[in-house]
Amino acid sequence: MKYALLLYAAPDAGRHDHGPADDRVFPDWVSYTQAMKDAGVVLGAEQLRPADTATTDGPFIETKEHLLGFYLVDVADVDAALDWAARMPLMRYGKVEVRPVIEGSAWRAVLD
Repeated sequence: MKYALLLYAAPDAGRHDHGPADDRVFPDWVSYTQAMKDAGVVLGAEQLRPADTATTDGPFIETKEHLLGFYLVDVADVDAALDWAARMPLMRYGKVEVRPVIEGSAWRAVLD
């Protein structure tokens, strides 16, 4: 099953001093992503630019947290997706939403 692991954090989360662990944040993300690749579960991943660079058309909701990026994974079940989400370095100061992907929709044929 495919799941999107959506990464959220407060807009100023990166500006806080989180202590000595901060020195390892980038290498931790590289190691995490490599582990996903080695396990053969990652289908894609992207980091998004800050929310103030986004363009909206119409009303939008003010939120306390911003979407930072995502991983798209293909795993056996929701428990496996939750396990990968729990391992994320982001969990130090953010949140991860695990959302199932709808598969088999007719519109996807255009992408194949």
